[in-house]
Amino acid sequence: MPANRLPLLILTMSILYIFIVPDDPFVFKLFFKLIPMAMILMYAFEQSGRWKSKTHWLLLCGLIFSMLGDGTIHWFILGLSAFLIGHLFYITGFLTRWNFSVSRMLYAIPVGIYAILFGRRLIQALNESGEQSLVIPVLLYILVISIMTWSAMMTGNRWALWGSILFVISDSVLAWNMFVSPIPNAAELIMLTYYSAQFLIAHSLFTIVKNSHRLVW
Repeated sequence: MPANRLPLLILTMSILYIFIVPDDPFVFKLFFKLIPMAMILMYAFEQSGRWKSKTHWLLLCGLIFSMLGDGTIHWFILGLSAFLIGHLFYITGFLTRWNFSVSRMLYAIPVGIYAILFGRRLIQALNESGEQSLVIPVLLYILVISIMTWSAMMTGNRWALWGSILFVISDSVLAWNMFVSPIPNAAELIMLTYYSAQFLIAHSLFTIVKNSHRLVW
């Protein structure tokens, strides 16, 4: 399948899952949930080219574990663990393309501030709801996804940057909706930002190695 057709198919199947496929039966819904990620993974392989570097393989593994997280997030800790492993692959892959600049280093400040403020609010909500057992896993995940976002910024690749930011937005909406207070249309917002995040990370595979020697943003 030509790579230029895949983005349109990914968009079509994402919209189908988010807005049309019914919630029941669960297996039917889950099947359609995984189709866009399977297509994004196909797109990532094509974007990587024939000769894949270590960076490509690490980011591809991140996508695979994210897909496993999609399939198991109904069992929260299991899905969270899969996503955490996926982020560790993303971090390692992005750090292989470290592209230092002072301005990008400074992005660690707003990322850190957001992680601290959001983490404090989640801890409060978890303690108030009697779900203290989730405090450590959730805080660990916040730490890891924050490092993932910063490491994506340090590549200097705009696709990786925006993909990581959308990932944070998606997970923030999910966590706030689950633990703090309901958000209108949360399910749609979570999946729209999530699929967009993964697609942009997949798209970055075409340029993240090729352009790593120069500033791309």
